[in-house]
Amino acid sequence: MGRFLSIRRPVAALSLVAALVIGALIALFLTASWYGRAEEREPAFVATTRAQGAADLGTLAPTVRRVTPAVVNISSTRVVKVEERRLPPIFQDPRFRDFFGFDEPREPRPEERRQQGLGSGVIISPDGYIVTNNHVVEGATDIIVSTTAGKTVHARIVGTDPLSDIAVLKVDEKNLPVLALDDSIPVQVGDFCLAIGNMFGLGQTVTFGIIGATGRAGFGIETYEDFIQTDAAINPGNSGGALVNLRGQLIGINTAIISRTGGHQGIGFAIPMKMVRPVVEQLIRTGKVVRGYIGVTIEEVTPALARGLNLAESRGVIVTSAAPGSPAERAGLQRGDVILSANGQAVESVTSFRLRVSQMQPGQTLTLRVLRENQQRDVRVQLGELPAQQSGNEEWQEPGEPAADLQSTLGGVAVDRITPQLAQQLDLPAGTTGVVVTSVRPASEAFAAGLRPGDVIQELNRQPVRSPQDFRRLAQQFRNSTVVLLVNRRGQTTFIPVEPPAR
Repeated sequence: MGRFLSIRRPVAALSLVAALVIGALIALFLTASWYGRAEEREPAFVATTRAQGAADLGTLAPTVRRVTPAVVNISSTRVVKVEERRLPPIFQDPRFRDFFGFDEPREPRPEERRQQGLGSGVIISPDGYIVTNNHVVEGATDIIVSTTAGKTVHARIVGTDPLSDIAVLKVDEKNLPVLALDDSIPVQVGDFCLAIGNMFGLGQTVTFGIIGATGRAGFGIETYEDFIQTDAAINPGNSGGALVNLRGQLIGINTAIISRTGGHQGIGFAIPMKMVRPVVEQLIRTGKVVRGYIGVTIEEVTPALARGLNLAESRGVIVTSAAPGSPAERAGLQRGDVILSANGQAVESVTSFRLRVSQMQPGQTLTLRVLRENQQRDVRVQLGELPAQQSGNEEWQEPGEPAADLQSTLGGVAVDRITPQLAQQLDLPAGTTGVVVTSVRPASEAFAAGLRPGDVIQELNRQPVRSPQDFRRLAQQFRNSTVVLLVNRRGQTTFIPVEPPAR
């Protein structure tokens, strides 16, 4: 028994050693395999980071040092007229003035006061051309530019473009540091960026962020919008400053923010180089910007509008009117045409189409793919020059007695004939036909769709409306259906789709 045990102990020890060796080899193999797979599956960001070098991620100072000398602070002075404060009504009473021996108060006169403005700009040429925002220098009588080197010089305005909020200044200097106007630099959502400018007048400040979106539009900040959105802090004083990528390339001109407080809340906008460069080149060359023009009013083809007009899909933009004598009218564009593409590129929105036309020059030809009565056709339009812009957005209201039935599509809408007095008050062109909306109940579907008192309804589901009787007959005919109204609002026509109430 004892011998048997003595024989098994060496065997057991040998087995234990062998197991340890085999386990170590297996662990080594698994470890090597794991690291091999980890390297193979290394995230692209990590791989890129290693390729750039760890030292590159430690600081952005080299990029900042290279870029900031081309970004300047701008101080502008403008003269504004301010009304004097009127005296309280008691001082207008002759008995009060006579009792206290006061002189008769004179009529208040406007006073001229100087108003200071602060902003930023970007030097784009060694001989002193600077790009900034129009709103930074608009109405300025004196403009002073300060550089990071501490030099202060006077600047003059070369040209401004309020429609894009871009302006070009000139200083009499040579061999200045610059940032190139390169509209070929790609900008993608997720790219890191730096915003540089004279934030709150504190002097040049650099903030860091990410590109959150591109092609932002429809805010009504400018007439032509195609913004880069970033969360890099942009505050008052940053306007006109530089938005650059981490290679120090200029990708945008900071221009606006969305904020409830007046300060940075994570949403800032910059004008991209593809908009800045052509405007700047025209301003330097001629002092003004000339844009293409076709003379149509258009709107989005929404799903509701597509259903109401029996369109197969909701894409493109629909023509609501063509100005008399305009390039569009001469080319044969008609109300109700749906523009699907322009020069072979799909039309995605009103904003993108207007921007595309504006970036062309008068005399150029624009080929439009148009859907008319479910048939596609090409319409070639020779562009004219965009005329001066006019505004007419004041809302007109007139009391009236609305229809009581809110269970129909146009329930809650009251209309009346167009009298000469109403036509004059509504700025309607001579000969305008239709019925005027006298009231719309706030709880109605029509109100939710955007119909307002003072609107002139000219068509209902493409059928003419010439009298209140026409309106009531068609409203009854389509009482449970989607209705598309052609509305004239102060001389501008638009389609308004109204959905039937939910049941």
